[in-house]
Amino acid sequence: MKAMILAAGLGTRLKPFTDHHPKALAPVNGKPVLQRNIAYLQRHGIDDIIVNVHHFADQVIAALKDHKGWGSRITVSDESHAVLETGGGILKAAWFLKDSDPFVVMNADILTDLDLSAMIAAHRSQKPMGTLAVTTRHSSRALLFDKDMKLCGWRNEKTGETKGESGIPMAFSGIQVLSPAIFDRIRFTGKFSMIDVYLDLCSKAAFRAYDHSNSLFMDIGTPEKRAMAEKVFP
Repeated sequence: MKAMILAAGLGTRLKPFTDHHPKALAPVNGKPVLQRNIAYLQRHGIDDIIVNVHHFADQVIAALKDHKGWGSRITVSDESHAVLETGGGILKAAWFLKDSDPFVVMNADILTDLDLSAMIAAHRSQKPMGTLAVTTRHSSRALLFDKDMKLCGWRNEKTGETKGESGIPMAFSGIQVLSPAIFDRIRFTGKFSMIDVYLDLCSKAAFRAYDHSNSLFMDIGTPEKRAMAEKVFP
């Protein structure tokens, strides 16, 4: 089984660290968050990983080389020329991911003890196009799910903007288990969000919620959140 870690983002909320370093190398108790997520995937039996890079790409590549992938087989998807956002990044890595059924994608800037093995098992059992890790925590942007916990829409809680149908709001955790069949259904090109892909396809293909509200979950996207994470993740 394969996975992708999305590590190309600019990390503007994590300034001043990201003025000189990539967000993926932000340390939490001395360990870069990228290293922590590679180890997280290893704990669930996944050590064949592609990592996309853009902001200070050379630093990420050097860290992976110097530490021999922290024990995993790491392939780099180089987006130095232009950041492609989540959807464009995943589509660029299709050549690597499409022979893994299913595959995992996760953001580089999150920390969690979500039972990924159980999430993968649920995906294999229910056989949706995608399984999306969500919680009931407050988020300014919510995914909306119907009574069967299938994705049906999206809402910006601050502006009231909505896409799709109304439903139960859940906060997306940046972890998804996907069928490689999705690559035959993506209609976008270039730079685009994977959430837009899910919304485009959800009336024709199932994207199920995986509620892990009882798990630890933190993002390290700001200096304050990184400091909080250091109190929770040793």
